[in-house]
Amino acid sequence: MDSRQPPTATVDDVAARLYVAVGRLVRMLRRTGTAEVSPGAFSALAALSAAGPLRPGDLAVREGVAAPTMTRIVAGLEEAGYVRRAPDPQDRRAVLVDLTDAGADLLVGERSTRSRELRRRVEALPDGDRTALVAALAALEQLGRDGDA
Repeated sequence: MDSRQPPTATVDDVAARLYVAVGRLVRMLRRTGTAEVSPGAFSALAALSAAGPLRPGDLAVREGVAAPTMTRIVAGLEEAGYVRRAPDPQDRRAVLVDLTDAGADLLVGERSTRSRELRRRVEALPDGDRTALVAALAALEQLGRDGDA
């Protein structure tokens, strides 16, 4: 039995430990990147990569931020050359935001750097911990899905 896990861990205990562990892991991975863009901007680039061109308001909803916050993020990304705005073909009054080649390259590079660091850390785990991590992946993926878990 793992001495780090109390034998009678409650759901609250598990949730609290998971919250701290995931937070630390995310912060470590963010420090691993080049920090050319903020975490919010990086997340917006990833959303655009996954969804394709989006209206800034739809991107804000998708990212769970206020519209003015997304406006600032998009403006910074546009100024850096990572996104471009174009008229929405469905409604010429609206604009769509899309990745540029430079934005896509930044996203790929950051993901690669962060993935390499995470791989290094996973490889360094003892075999039993790595096996436990693999077994937990489906549950972790379920926790990350939108909607009810």
